[in-house]
Amino acid sequence: MADENVYGQNLTLDEIVFENRNKEYGAYDIRHQYPRLLTKSFIIGTALFLLAALSPFIYLTIKNLTAPPKQEVKADLVDIIEEEPIIEQPKEEEPPPPPPPKEEEKIEVIQNVVPEPVKAPKIETPPPPISKQLETTTGLNNQEGVKAPAYTPPPPPPSTGTKASTAEVKTNNPNEIYKDVDQSAEYPGGMGALRKFLGDNFDTSLMEGGEGTLKAKLKFVVEKDGTVSAVTIEEKSPNGDFNSEAVRVVKKLKKWTPAKRNGESVRSYYSVPFTMNFE
Repeated sequence: MADENVYGQNLTLDEIVFENRNKEYGAYDIRHQYPRLLTKSFIIGTALFLLAALSPFIYLTIKNLTAPPKQEVKADLVDIIEEEPIIEQPKEEEPPPPPPPKEEEKIEVIQNVVPEPVKAPKIETPPPPISKQLETTTGLNNQEGVKAPAYTPPPPPPSTGTKASTAEVKTNNPNEIYKDVDQSAEYPGGMGALRKFLGDNFDTSLMEGGEGTLKAKLKFVVEKDGTVSAVTIEEKSPNGDFNSEAVRVVKKLKKWTPAKRNGESVRSYYSVPFTMNFE
């Protein structure tokens, strides 16, 4: 009987679901208003879509309605004068180049160079021995003839009772060191060999590498037998290690050819400059 009353009242699905429940709860009201809200949302969404789609057309229509009226502008076209065609003149043919000049035949020539005159070496005549000089008179040229009489010194003056002083004859000191000599001392192989020996035997490991250019001048004695002694520094560099190493290398030099004075080997001074660049 109860079922018949339920179906007879044409109840909606929401009323059936919320029967005997609290209908004041918001869910019932939302489900009850859902068809009306769905229809309203569809209408509003469709209207907004149509407005967005038709807005460019509406904007152009309003712009054309509010635009100022068009003004007619009269333009007079200037007649364009056609340019006359340019007639190219025919190019003149260039004359052919002249033939190359004929090479002249070379004449046979034999080289004949006059040799450059060479100055004849000066022939030095050695002086005659002392015994020959005592027998005859000396001069610039040889001349044959009678020998001049020997010179006899006059007798000494009579003695006055005082002892005559005997002039001392100065003899050469064998240990004297000469600056002016007839022939300077020479290192075996010349200056090139001397520079090579000094450069090869100088120990550069003592230098740090940033000293730049260092200069020193050493003075020493070349003995009669060619050995080196009495090495001193005439001009020192600001680097003490450089000075000491220069002295050490000079002391290691080989034997020299000693200097000559009056045909005899003598002791002599010699100076050597040292210049090295350390970077």
